[in-house]
Amino acid sequence: MTSTAVVTGASSGIGAATARALAAQGYRVLCAARRIDRIEALAAEIGGEAVACDITSDADVAALAEAAGPGVDLLVNNAGGAVGLEPLENADLEAWTTMYETNVLGSGRVTKALLPAIEAAEGTVVFVTSTAAEAAYENGAGYNAAKAGERMLAGALRLELSGRPVRVCEVAPGMVHTEEFSLVRFHGDQAKADATYAGVPDPLVAEDVADAIAWVASRPAHVNIDRLVIRPRAQAANHKVHRVT
Repeated sequence: MTSTAVVTGASSGIGAATARALAAQGYRVLCAARRIDRIEALAAEIGGEAVACDITSDADVAALAEAAGPGVDLLVNNAGGAVGLEPLENADLEAWTTMYETNVLGSGRVTKALLPAIEAAEGTVVFVTSTAAEAAYENGAGYNAAKAGERMLAGALRLELSGRPVRVCEVAPGMVHTEEFSLVRFHGDQAKADATYAGVPDPLVAEDVADAIAWVASRPAHVNIDRLVIRPRAQAANHKVHRVT
């Protein structure tokens, strides 16, 4: 029987790369995101299924659960992201609300809706968090808080499901150069987005993180990878990045 995987935020970046990696492993992949044109193209490419889904919408998530069916072997909670980069004293609290609603409430909503199907399949939940959950850094308080909150979802769920046949895992990427993450964070300012990676030799790319997610999910059923932190060699910590000048 073909295994079913649901990937949220599949319209670009890590989500799209993960959908491709899982399809290559033989999964039936549901590509979930708001931008239906993108996920339809991706689904056509990989032989998957496109499901328009805003993870902040109860109705959309219910429709995703219906499309997934009674058994889900793998859920990858990837949708989320960062908005803004400013000190707390100048915080854009609307942006903070957006980050909390997607990274925390959205991931929680999708997991809650799909959990019966995941348990029925003795499946796995992977939360894609960030090294922003590892330690605070200047101007990152809103994103730090959102990703730390998502990390607590993974930790609490693992405890709550103890003794039940569901694995709960976390993959926390560091500096990943994708086409949109920093561009969204800086409200479309390409110069600021490019400056994030300026001089950094070989930052991670989306495929690196997708490979890690696929590896975590492919461990034997009795093996739970609680948390995998993945950074480029150039990034020793959030605050220490080697740059070539």
